Amino acid sequence: MTKRVAYFVTCIIDAVFPDIGEAALEVLEKQGVSVEFPEAQTCCGQPAFNSGFQDETRKVAEHFLDVFKGYDAIVTPSGSCAAMVHYYYPELFKDHPRRDEAMQIASRTFEFTQYLVDELSVTDVGVSLSKPAPAAIHDACHGLREMHISRQPRALLSNVKNLTLTELAGHDQCCGFGGLFAIKMGEISSAMLNDKMMNINANDADFIIAGDASCMMHINGGLSRNQSTKRVVHIAEVLAGRI
Repeated sequence: MTKRVAYFVTCIIDAVFPDIGEAALEVLEKQGVSVEFPEAQTCCGQPAFNSGFQDETRKVAEHFLDVFKGYDAIVTPSGSCAAMVHYYYPELFKDHPRRDEAMQIASRTFEFTQYLVDELSVTDVGVSLSKPAPAAIHDACHGLREMHISRQPRALLSNVKNLTLTELAGHDQCCGFGGLFAIKMGEISSAMLNDKMMNINANDADFIIAGDASCMMHINGGLSRNQSTKRVVHIAEVLAGRI
């Protein structure tokens, strides 16, 4: 039986980086995945949840349960949004009548590279860069620590022709964004970003690859302000051959 796969594009990709959303969709369809896009989808509730507004988050999350009900898999090109649904929805609904629904949705939600490698057993998407280039990986916090995403992007990128992976110092250190954290703890956030940029500028990589658009945006903003030629790109763009 053909599986029903839903694509959860996330707020930041929908509003700010639609090219990333299109790239991830292109890669999935190239692997023969028939992806549906539920047009009623909105936010997963992560900003409100991180701000401590659990009741408000639950209202948004209930809409998510309604929209994505009935799908065999929900795939998103964001480790943090995947973590919100997979890791935190069970906590959010633990004493709620819709707990079982939340648990089912959580178990069927996957980050983009996780779905390719762990569910489809795909490690080679058949893409080649236009010219040889060294690159390094920034492991975004939520994807790494809550979704255990580390080997999956490396497995996929190791098969991209003309791409050579180098090791980024502090690859598993937070870049300092975290949405509300960067607003409330601006000085700490900036210090963390400076550490990340120092490691990026010291690396021989032509570009850095990440799995979260929010990290990409934060780091690139800092690099741009500091006149660095280095940039962070989303892994979906690399796997779609758009770099």
